[in-house]
Amino acid sequence: MVLLSFVYRFLTNFLFLAVVYFSLNFLEKYENKALLAILVLVYSAMRAVSTLRSFYFYQKIEKLEAETRRLQAPINDGSGGTNVRKQIVTDVAKLRRDGELKAYMDLFFMALIVLLCVAKILTR
Repeated sequence: MVLLSFVYRFLTNFLFLAVVYFSLNFLEKYENKALLAILVLVYSAMRAVSTLRSFYFYQKIEKLEAETRRLQAPINDGSGGTNVRKQIVTDVAKLRRDGELKAYMDLFFMALIVLLCVAKILTR
């Protein structure tokens, strides 16, 4: 299921890149190309800011994971529930890493889209 989520994220980003590329190439008038490129740049900037904010969130989750592990170490005296707690912390760490990878993937595609739009704006 994790692999499927990465494939889905890659395909959606790639399809967005393809739609932007073909849309910019099929427009004849420079004004229309520039307008579409600027709108896509605004959208990409909003998505990039959202993705960068998610890194702040992931950083806070990572600090919570470290603190939970630190507090959990003295408690591991064999009492019930410690395995469940360890599993929860492990699952959260895995979800955080997967989220970070998806965010990096989003930023990569947004950078490609920005380069494409800037190139179309600068070329007449």
